[in-house]
Amino acid sequence: MSIVDLKVPVIGESITEVTLSQWLKPDGAYVSRDESICEFESDKATLEFPAETSGKLIHVAKAGDDLPIGGLVARIDTSVAKVEEAQPAAPQATTPAPVAEKAVAPASAAAGHPSPAAAKILKENEIAPTEVEGSGRGGRITKEDAMKAVEAKSAPAAPAPPTPQPASTPATSAPATHEAFSRNSERKKMSRMRRTIATRLVKAKNETAMLTTFNEVDLSEVMALREKYQERFVQKYGIKLGFMSIFAKACAKALLEMPDVNAYIDGNDIIYHDYVDISVAISTPNGLVVPPIRNVESLSYAEIEKEIKVLSEKARNGTLSIEEMQGGTFTITNGGVFGSLLSTPIINEPQSAILGMHAIKERPVAVNGQVVIRPMMYLALSYDHRIIDGSTSVTFLVRVKNLLEDPIGLLLDL
Repeated sequence: MSIVDLKVPVIGESITEVTLSQWLKPDGAYVSRDESICEFESDKATLEFPAETSGKLIHVAKAGDDLPIGGLVARIDTSVAKVEEAQPAAPQATTPAPVAEKAVAPASAAAGHPSPAAAKILKENEIAPTEVEGSGRGGRITKEDAMKAVEAKSAPAAPAPPTPQPASTPATSAPATHEAFSRNSERKKMSRMRRTIATRLVKAKNETAMLTTFNEVDLSEVMALREKYQERFVQKYGIKLGFMSIFAKACAKALLEMPDVNAYIDGNDIIYHDYVDISVAISTPNGLVVPPIRNVESLSYAEIEKEIKVLSEKARNGTLSIEEMQGGTFTITNGGVFGSLLSTPIINEPQSAILGMHAIKERPVAVNGQVVIRPMMYLALSYDHRIIDGSTSVTFLVRVKNLLEDPIGLLLDL
């Protein structure tokens, strides 16, 4: 017998542990070299783990186990040869049933291999992958397939016809009892990403001198700009001009003018940057991720919008790479898409500041001595007071406000 140990590989510089989220191949199955056998969930992404050689797979770790880098995951017995699938007796000439079974088998096998996001949704709703037909490449179950399966499962059944009551039935009924109410509780292990988010947020609150300053911005000119050029923008670039690209360009300009806000503390040193990598907060089924858009100061609005779209799709499909998750010198989070009117965002360490966008609401404001209705948004800047002074934070936020209220000047780099 020749046994090969399969160990957790080095995934990223800062990752020391992963969670075995699910097995893709059962214990005792024959696997081929480079065939994916399980999925790891790291602090930042979900990754498939391929077999290093061919042979019989022997599970060592269990789904849900936390494993250190270099920890033993499984073993492969290379002395076991692959059993040919064509061994069953030849089908009778009089029945075409085996032919139909062969045509169905590949789709059935593919249906049992969901994407990481789809697997989480199916597991949470107690739906077996074999019950879902995948529409992805090679029959892979996508997040959309999983959501449709959940909707189908939760669809209410047709109500049964009411049972006719005898005419003599009394009008009074027995009092309701507590048996009609649900009192169930359930304990679930936190995902690795959720645990990491919790740890980092608490660390940021405890280890930084975090403070938040607020302002409000009149988005009349930004909305007028988008309305005037949206159709031509879409025709030329194939993507809409959103608020995030305009906010990102305004922040990038202000960050280069005030480098302290774009810097971070490393021990007793301050690291400054002559570029702006803006991390954009994206909500996913597994939690919040903040992949950075690099060199925002040098990108066009269309390039920023396209990068946001690509990163958002990858984040929600669970396909972001470790490299795409690392870095960032400043973060923007938009709670307004969920209806938030005001919040105090928490710094994304090791960065020193984060800008919170909120819902746009029409409110009465005073303009040149007159009360007018304008689309207003509250802005919140949370910052590390150890590196950013109060005057700097307020000046930065006012600069962003002024750039947004004069988007033509922003376009002209004024």
